[in-house]
Amino acid sequence: MSNSVSGSGAAGHPARLTGRAWGVLLVLCGAIFLEGIDVAMLNVALPSIRADLGLSTGMLSGVVSAYVLGYGGFMLLGGRAADLLGHRRMFVLWLVVFLAFSGLGGFATEGWMLLAARFVTGVAAAFMAPAGLALVTSNFPEGPVRTKALGVYAGTAAGGFSLGLVAGGVLTSFGWRWVFFAPVILSALILAAALILVRDTGGERPSGGFDLAGAFAITGAMLLLVYGVVRLEHPGDGPGVTGGVFAAGLALLGLFVAVERRSSSPLVRLGILRSAPLVRVNVGALLFLLAFAGFQFLATLYLQELRGWNTMQTGLAMLVIGIDTVLAPTLTPRLVNRFGNTRVLFGGVVVAAVGYALFLPVGMDWTYAAMLPALLLLGLAFSLAYGPLTMAATEGVDEDEHGLAGGLLYTAMQFGTALGLSAVTAVSVAAGSGLDALRTALVVPVAAVVLGAVVIAFGLRTPRAASGPAQGALAESAASTV
Repeated sequence: MSNSVSGSGAAGHPARLTGRAWGVLLVLCGAIFLEGIDVAMLNVALPSIRADLGLSTGMLSGVVSAYVLGYGGFMLLGGRAADLLGHRRMFVLWLVVFLAFSGLGGFATEGWMLLAARFVTGVAAAFMAPAGLALVTSNFPEGPVRTKALGVYAGTAAGGFSLGLVAGGVLTSFGWRWVFFAPVILSALILAAALILVRDTGGERPSGGFDLAGAFAITGAMLLLVYGVVRLEHPGDGPGVTGGVFAAGLALLGLFVAVERRSSSPLVRLGILRSAPLVRVNVGALLFLLAFAGFQFLATLYLQELRGWNTMQTGLAMLVIGIDTVLAPTLTPRLVNRFGNTRVLFGGVVVAAVGYALFLPVGMDWTYAAMLPALLLLGLAFSLAYGPLTMAATEGVDEDEHGLAGGLLYTAMQFGTALGLSAVTAVSVAAGSGLDALRTALVVPVAAVVLGAVVIAFGLRTPRAASGPAQGALAESAASTV
């Protein structure tokens, strides 16, 4: 263990966060906040980008999809690279790439330039995110200290999604290019601090080399499957081609499994997928992000296109969801220490289901006060669910596979985000147009999060570990995992 904490953490005396530990945590939180705010800000700026560059609807959709393709396609490779080549090395290297290509996006004068910049930015995030999560878990000992650190980390990540809408509205008012330039400034500050503060903990790295055949197979499979999901947004645009894309993706996925079974140094140890808690947390993450991404997209359309609100008004309306930035690092770790990950996560998913359901009867004459209860519940839901999802992703996983576990989690989240956008778009188009179509599409987030609650509920049967005096809060926080 590095000098990130003080105290042994043994015999019921948890280690304490030092000043340096807080510095390390803030750097890693800054990076995950950067990823969330980058995506949210771009969504708000899309109309301005279209107007300035004269992009078609397909090209504009591609600007969003390019990032998703890069992120989802390379995530598992990024997680394995972090474990093999070093968490800090991968974090710093790909933070530099993220910085550079975010800046290049701001200088784009053609649609294809923006597409290329967003794709590489997504690839950079795919390598950086699992390395960052692995650095959090390896720098803080398991127990209350790690629970607190992951609570702060998850709260910051969730806050990036919600606060990015407001920041995007503000920056777009000065010009859409600032949506790309602002992350460059933030990235540079995080990079400078990371070079000084962040260190690898010196843990053992997995033996063996890179499984190139597996890397090419899984990356190709992820790219094709994410692309197939993106194509679902346009149900009338070549369904045969979309089916072919999915078939090719599944074929490559089958090839990947065959390669991994025979590889002496597999990219993904298939045995890790035999863990029921790990599978539950990844399925839960996929469904939770599917619901939120779909709802956020529909709420933005409702406020801007149906109600005529501007980007600033829309961002401020959604700001209340940002209460997760405060609650996730303060309230959630205490609840997890007392009740365990599964119970807190289940509560968050149920609260989300209630929030989405309250928004179903939305009308053209709704005041903001009528929307507020649903938005407040979604902020609370994110506070309760996002942290435990992040905590449970690596719980019970060997430290030398934390990068892989992080890669699996963020892959699930990215697939959920892509599927949520595509599903609500497809349902909305099939239902026609206007408020009735939007209400029909709002059923998708409700259904997804209810299914997520069912999945998580299976983990409630896991008995809580007995925590004697010698174990104290350490056993309590490790009990009842997803």
